[in-house]
Amino acid sequence: MSEEKLRIAFIGTGIMGGPMAGHLVKAGHAVTVYNRTRAKADAWAAEYGGQAADSPAAAAAGADAVFACVGNDDDLAAVTLGDDGAFGAMKAGAVFVDHTTVSARIARRLAEEADARGLLCVDAPVSGGQAGAQNGALSIMCGASDAAFAAAEPLMRAYAARIVHIGGPGAGQTTKMVNQIAIAGVLQGLSEALRFAQASDLDTDKVFEAVSGGAAASWQMLNRWGTMAKDEYDFGFAVDWMRKDLGLALDEARVNGATLPVAALVDQFYAEVQGAGGGRLDTSSLVTRLPK
Repeated sequence: MSEEKLRIAFIGTGIMGGPMAGHLVKAGHAVTVYNRTRAKADAWAAEYGGQAADSPAAAAAGADAVFACVGNDDDLAAVTLGDDGAFGAMKAGAVFVDHTTVSARIARRLAEEADARGLLCVDAPVSGGQAGAQNGALSIMCGASDAAFAAAEPLMRAYAARIVHIGGPGAGQTTKMVNQIAIAGVLQGLSEALRFAQASDLDTDKVFEAVSGGAAASWQMLNRWGTMAKDEYDFGFAVDWMRKDLGLALDEARVNGATLPVAALVDQFYAEVQGAGGGRLDTSSLVTRLPK
């Protein structure tokens, strides 16, 4: 399927969606985008050579596949099921792929709506941040029927390094929650470790050299220890977004009965970072709430 030139719509041309849609153009597909701010859609079209549409429905009309990467549950409902939503314009058999991080509840609802309309649907949140989107190296966790995943997977290869079909509708979103729960705990541990090293008057570069090759190593340590030590926090995924994601995980835990004491505590710590004006800093800014 990915070897064919397909008509594709991409809804949401932000820091993640814009590069992802661009990779689909580079893969040879005819891409039409929609963005709530028309100027962003026009700028994307000028950069990548695709087309911009005035509504999700206009972008989706006649498309073989429709992708979305928007803000939250309400945004996603509006661009799919609203008066000018994509679902009302999509042709039977087309696939809808949602890369937004949203609740499992709306993912399952959209899958039901899609099935009733003869559409295929995949909830496919991503990990890898802005750099992963730009470099075509995202990790994608998918919830879908086998048929929907088979239709979407070849297209997603244009911007993914890893694509995993987790299970049925909603499974992609709940797996993204697993991802964020794990990151929250790791960043809190890393923050405490760095501050402990600094309080002990240790050379943090030498500490990193000593511990980063052993059991303490993590992506966060390898990529953020040095920048945290320099008080640099401008590396993509923002605290505001992390709080949204942790909120989704905590809400889902109330439904499935999971206990998340560390995630709940770190969410409160991130609220402190927000309260101090750090909502747009990246998630490693968690360390700023700990005194040096």
